[in-house]
Amino acid sequence: MKYKILFFFLLISSVAFSQNEKLDKTKTENIQKLIKLFQTKNIDGISKIVNYPLSREYPILDVKNEVDFKKRFNQIFDAKIINQISNSKIEQWSEVGWRGIMFNDGDVWINENGKIIAVNYQSDFENAQYKSLVVNDKKNLYPTLKNFHIPIYRFQTKNYFIRIDQLKDGSHRYASWKLGKKESTKPDLIITNGELQFDGSGGNHTITFKKGEFSYIIYRGIIGEKNAPEIDLTVEQNNKVILQQDGKLIQ
Repeated sequence: MKYKILFFFLLISSVAFSQNEKLDKTKTENIQKLIKLFQTKNIDGISKIVNYPLSREYPILDVKNEVDFKKRFNQIFDAKIINQISNSKIEQWSEVGWRGIMFNDGDVWINENGKIIAVNYQSDFENAQYKSLVVNDKKNLYPTLKNFHIPIYRFQTKNYFIRIDQLKDGSHRYASWKLGKKESTKPDLIITNGELQFDGSGGNHTITFKKGEFSYIIYRGIIGEKNAPEIDLTVEQNNKVILQQDGKLIQ
């Protein structure tokens, strides 16, 4: 996947091997069950052991439920990954503490109950879909915003529509409009050089943008309480909070 914020399992794949734990009988049986489902290409059975929503790389839509998963199964799991899972050995599945059990270098993750919690593998179909969506996204943007490299996320708060993009040099850019305005119009505010900071190893993170005495802080909560907001905006003036609004991600 192109942007490692997408899901926290990508963050830890580089250190996972040093934390591997031996799989117990139940977890081994869960893996064997999953392998069998892929060997028989039992899409219905696989759809029942997925933790929804299943994240896909933005701007590709997340998989909402079993019905959605069945429709998109062949888009996500091509012959290559199906064959790899079907012919995998238990030794290729590694438990990484509380984070879950990963297949190979993290292409697929399951939890202790055998449910698929992440698919970081990207098929040729999804790769082409991603590129097409990015092209279309740029068509609808204000001209000076079209030079982004990777779209990170778009969200709206009570009063604002905001998008965060990664530029070719790896830096982050903030653009915001008053709610109701279109992305094709000039943003009310553009700030570059956002500072990304992760909150632990769970994937939660902040991106802070500074403009003079003001700080615009985006907090993205990936793991948290059930009813916690997906994302929020805090604005500080000389380190004093002057605005705080919960946000909803837009796909």
